[in-house]
Amino acid sequence: MNDEAELAIALKYDKDKDSAPRVVAKGMRIKAEKIREIAKKYNIPIMRNVPLANTLYRVDVGHEIPEELYDAVAEILNFVYALQQEQAGGNR
Repeated sequence: MNDEAELAIALKYDKDKDSAPRVVAKGMRIKAEKIREIAKKYNIPIMRNVPLANTLYRVDVGHEIPEELYDAVAEILNFVYALQQEQAGGNR
């Protein structure tokens, strides 16, 4: 992909229900922009990782991410959880 802004992947992970994060939305160009707009509207963190997005784009919506991507996605989830803690006043 030439323009990384043309691609967006949305992930969801519920540690009580899911064995791994799953792709809940993905899109290119206009659909990618809509995914980002929805994320911003609901204060969902957006992280830019072009190589990972390109790889995750191959995963079908509704499917769990492949095991070989666990480490990369774990970094993103840790980033998101840290942001949530910070926003909730979790800094001690």
